[in-house]
Amino acid sequence: MVDPVILIPSLINGLTTGALYALVALGLTLIYGVLHIINFAHGALLMLALFGVFFLNQIFGIDPYWALLIVPPAMFVIGYGLQRGIIGKASHGRDENILLVTLGLSIIIENMSLYFFRSDTRTVDTPYSFEVVEFAGAFLPLPKVIAFFGALITAGLLWAFMSRTDLGRAIRALAKERKGARLVGINVDHVFAMSFGIGIACLGVAACLLMPSYYVNPQVGYGFVLIAFTTVVLGGMGSFVGAMIGGLIIGVVEAMGGLFLGDSLGQFGIFAIFILILLFRPTGLLGHKA
Repeated sequence: MVDPVILIPSLINGLTTGALYALVALGLTLIYGVLHIINFAHGALLMLALFGVFFLNQIFGIDPYWALLIVPPAMFVIGYGLQRGIIGKASHGRDENILLVTLGLSIIIENMSLYFFRSDTRTVDTPYSFEVVEFAGAFLPLPKVIAFFGALITAGLLWAFMSRTDLGRAIRALAKERKGARLVGINVDHVFAMSFGIGIACLGVAACLLMPSYYVNPQVGYGFVLIAFTTVVLGGMGSFVGAMIGGLIIGVVEAMGGLFLGDSLGQFGIFAIFILILLFRPTGLLGHKA
């Protein structure tokens, strides 16, 4: 039997990591739920946001948490522009077009980053980067604790926005019935772009919360986008609550896998659980049949 002194810290660490996975996946599930687009550029855009936080710190000395005032709005503008431009135009054609467009965007962004920023791995050192807090016998890095609560607050704000505002209700209406939404006068193109922009802005929030305890290089998005897709499918495509639950499950399973199987096999447990759940519930935990 595993010593609780070892088990509890691993469990808490898994929850904090899972909350960040969920935050990255929230944007993905919002975009899929409304636009029915599988955005292969999600990881590349997260990498772009991480570089934004890094350079704001290195050039202007801006703390990653203060960058929350700059990076998410900037990512929203990028997302809004991409939807009104390239992605919006491609979505009028065959479904395969949009997949190839987002995949192409991902390759372009990553290769341009590699050309301009090189493949060096960069980090941001802050006065609190190596501080720890004790909880239930576990010593947790302070940035991960802040990131955990930041992810929960962001998810709560996003839920409140979607359920309490006119724009949020318009987004939900579009997700459920596009023709009906058009008939009641919703500006479909604008709401699509807003949805995509909000989904990408979530990546900006995730980047600001990640940067004090993580790193950035042009390939950093690969790992996150794979986990984000797994989280979204596990929780149920288009489900916010499902994305949160899926992210927390993946974080805990990854931590437990690392504890029992070793770090090199930590992700083995993720995909084992993923396959098992989909065998018994193909639409994911909270997904519905189309």
